[in-house]
Amino acid sequence: MQLTRAADYAVRVMVHMAGMPAGSTLRLRTLALAVSVPESFLAKVLQTLVRGGLVISRRGPDGGFELVPSSMQASVLDIVEAIDGPVQLNACLGEDGCCERKDWCPVQSVWAEAQVAMLTVLSRDTVGELALRAARNKEKLARLQSAPAEVVMPA
Repeated sequence: MQLTRAADYAVRVMVHMAGMPAGSTLRLRTLALAVSVPESFLAKVLQTLVRGGLVISRRGPDGGFELVPSSMQASVLDIVEAIDGPVQLNACLGEDGCCERKDWCPVQSVWAEAQVAMLTVLSRDTVGELALRAARNKEKLARLQSAPAEVVMPA
């Protein structure tokens, strides 16, 4: 299973927005540049996030996109599901139980265990926590880049 590009971009933009001061309204172009996503694709992703209640869209000269305050507590899973719908590793794990082999299949329990593990990991971190981690990573990188190079003298 592979996440869609839209889900990846949605997580990127949500984490970026969470790293901004509360109530910041950001223009599409600014967001697209910040998260390295084509503007036209990001526009569609953001509209889906708006429909999912994670982002607010404002029109007009001071318009743009703003993170809904409660979205700081949204998990990666919440974002992925807002974009792609329910995450399921295999069709037999869906609510409709469409697989006729489900009750006797020797692999179904493996799929179910993998699904639980995947959902647990995707539910673990919130957007707010990831934004803090991103800020720490940027600070660390800036320190490394500004540190003088260590000169090693041959013995």
